[in-house]
Amino acid sequence: MKSKIITAVLSVMLLGACVDNPNVTEDIYLNTPDPTKSWVKGLERQLAITMNSVLINTEMVSDNYFNNYTLYSKVFDIPQIDYTDIDVNDLQQEIGRLREMATYGLETVAVADENVSQENIAYMHFCKGFAFLLGGENFVGLPMESLGAVSDWKTLLNGAIEEFEDAIDMATDANHINAFKMFQARTYYRLGDLTNAKNIAESLTADESFLFTIGFDGENGVVNEMQNATFTSMQNRFAPLPRLDYLDPKYYDQGTAVSDQKPISLAKAEEAFLILMEAYLAENNVASAKATALDLLDVVAARPVAQIDDSRELRNGTNRTDYPLTAVAVRADADSEFENDLVLDRQAGFIPVYTVSGTKVTIEDIEAASSVDEMLYLTYLLRQEIFISEGRRMNDLGIRFPVSQTEQLNNPNVDESFTQAVIPSFIPLNSGLDDFTVDETTGNVTVAFDMNKVIVNNKATADVVPFQ
Repeated sequence: MKSKIITAVLSVMLLGACVDNPNVTEDIYLNTPDPTKSWVKGLERQLAITMNSVLINTEMVSDNYFNNYTLYSKVFDIPQIDYTDIDVNDLQQEIGRLREMATYGLETVAVADENVSQENIAYMHFCKGFAFLLGGENFVGLPMESLGAVSDWKTLLNGAIEEFEDAIDMATDANHINAFKMFQARTYYRLGDLTNAKNIAESLTADESFLFTIGFDGENGVVNEMQNATFTSMQNRFAPLPRLDYLDPKYYDQGTAVSDQKPISLAKAEEAFLILMEAYLAENNVASAKATALDLLDVVAARPVAQIDDSRELRNGTNRTDYPLTAVAVRADADSEFENDLVLDRQAGFIPVYTVSGTKVTIEDIEAASSVDEMLYLTYLLRQEIFISEGRRMNDLGIRFPVSQTEQLNNPNVDESFTQAVIPSFIPLNSGLDDFTVDETTGNVTVAFDMNKVIVNNKATADVVPFQ
């Protein structure tokens, strides 16, 4: 047996930092009691780190957030996505680490562990599938094994479905089983497989409180970086699109930030309803889509809402200084009506924080919609609001990262075609995704582009609206 040093997980019993330990070889590690248990702890740690990279980079590329400070990428807001960009490589690496750790756990650690539990094997299959899912959603393609051939995004997603099926077969925890099914539905949805996505989503609507999260451990160096970017940092690094102001922050801390790190939702009941809405619309069944949307509003309304002091939030980044700080009206684009209650006056008192899901879509909005496109617009607005700060919007916009130059230089299997990002022609450039103007007299805000309207107008393209 090899005697290489195990560096990935040996010090992560409490999600602690990884360190090299020259006294622990693979032989020693695999012969410790219950090695799979600690390996799964390491996977939980890597999953948290991977989600940090996914959230920071994809939320910035999308129209959800603008990088209003000097930290993080300076070009993703444009959006400019080059295969030479270190942030592209870092994101790819974190997804790759999650995949390889899960693979090693399944093929080596679990095999050597005579006491391995079915639940731990299920979790490792989930992590491998989730790595494939993240790759398939956010990249044009990625290798499915170290230095392997680059698989296109559809192949990655099909690989994810297989891993999630294995996870479902092995899992005994009911919430885990629901989560793994939800990931399957999400994957089928992105593949445009209406039948499978719809069938699984229908089976998951009964548990309206369903939620599956990944936690963080600030005391051991694994903080929620999105929480840092939107709340903790004094520089207010990320600024939301003004029409989404009321949803910022999703994660917050009270007392000592290091000890109050909020979890991130990876799967939740709301997604099943959203998938069903879009499936019904693809079938021209507006009535069922509307009924499902009304049920979804009930699910969102039942989620917890915290009240916090956010008076430190002054949108005082260095890249843009005209973010509204008082309760002004906002419109989605120059052709839309102004709406109130989207921008909050954070100096006026405590503000609500929607820690799982929030929306300003109303019963009246849904009842007023009479066509497929009107309901499709509300569907994508709901997706944007419900999934904000969860790394989902960039894929809804049809944008994909390329394979990184580092991978290309080290892997002879990388074809040049995979080194080009996908930025659909309908995506505004020159930071247009995040742009807005402020009326000098009223302070009211007009967003430059209503991207939910753009998505609906381009639903027939291959880039967006998978069921169309």
